[in-house]
Amino acid sequence: MRWAFLARRLGFYLAAAAAAIGLNFLLPRLMPGDPSSAIVEELERVSGQQVPAETLMSIRAIFGNPHANLAQQFADYLRQLSHGDLGVSVVNFPVPVADLVWQALPWTLLLVGTTTITAFAIGTLLGVVAGWKAGSRFDAILTPFTTFLSSVPYFWVALLALWIFGFVLGWTPLSGGYDADLPQGFSLAYAVSVLHHGVLPAATIVFSAFGGWLLGMRNMTVTTVREDYVLLAQAKGLSPKRVMFRYAARNAMLPSFTGFAMALGGVVGGALLTEIVFSYPGIGYLLYESLQKRDYPMMQGVFLLITLTVLLANLVADLAYVLLDPRIRARG
Repeated sequence: MRWAFLARRLGFYLAAAAAAIGLNFLLPRLMPGDPSSAIVEELERVSGQQVPAETLMSIRAIFGNPHANLAQQFADYLRQLSHGDLGVSVVNFPVPVADLVWQALPWTLLLVGTTTITAFAIGTLLGVVAGWKAGSRFDAILTPFTTFLSSVPYFWVALLALWIFGFVLGWTPLSGGYDADLPQGFSLAYAVSVLHHGVLPAATIVFSAFGGWLLGMRNMTVTTVREDYVLLAQAKGLSPKRVMFRYAARNAMLPSFTGFAMALGGVVGGALLTEIVFSYPGIGYLLYESLQKRDYPMMQGVFLLITLTVLLANLVADLAYVLLDPRIRARG
């Protein structure tokens, strides 16, 4: 029965991935303009002359002919994907999209991956304690504060933190991921520079995100502590800490675990507002620049990477759920 459940979920995600690839191919072609036309317009603007027919044919050979048969375009697109080819960036011509994505990906994984795990750990731990001590002074202070914090727009928090700590106090850099005058590489100076540039964006993400995890975990814990198995554990004389973490928290974490898996899937997409506000060189900022400059191949490649990563994270969450929750195995 467990294998039947896994097979159904795998089939669903394969179908979703196929639909995502199809939409990723189709949507840019429904937008006004195309990569070839964008490059031709830029060349004509710079040179002040009409682009020769031979140059136009060469550009369309690289970026695709928008007037070609749609089925043929889709077949070419699938053939490129099968070779890991995401196309060539319009703005950074002739740099491949894949190269730019791989350059930006480590920055996003470092910043958003670390902060997502940190915010989840802090919020879950505090949420368990708040739910276990529901009605106490700790809960009465922490819950309203995090409710207020969750309602504050993130971009406001980021801009305020940047103004105070970056502009007024001068404690942190105003933009970028490292000092531009330092050579990139594995050196102590470069690592310190990366940490110095990343500490404020990371702090704003954790500060804004942990409240949501806390409130969700607190509410689930309040419900779980009333279950019979928790009351039985207390009646057996087990220590409050053991009952709280081994019985109440362990079962209350299941819904939060699903949300955490989805959040990890979104890590590759980056914290778009964070990377825009702090000009941080991650995937989110790369997407923002491609939208501004109509870099269609870049948009296509980033969207596809984000979509497939989210689907993969959800699949992993389903597989882990089978191991964590025996009720899923029983239902098959």
